[in-house]
Amino acid sequence: MSAYLISLGAGMLIGVVYALFKVRSPAPPGIALIGLLGMVLGERLLHWFGT
Repeated sequence: MSAYLISLGAGMLIGVVYALFKVRSPAPPGIALIGLLGMVLGERLLHWFGT
């Protein structure tokens, strides 16, 4: 259940960041790829730290 809450919070935070930078949704390809890279790296870090 906590993973769902973290996911919801992260999504809401990204929505706020998009609004602050006035980024259209869906994001332009460069920004979208950076976001995907962040998700992949975040997942790897969680596994690396054993969480």
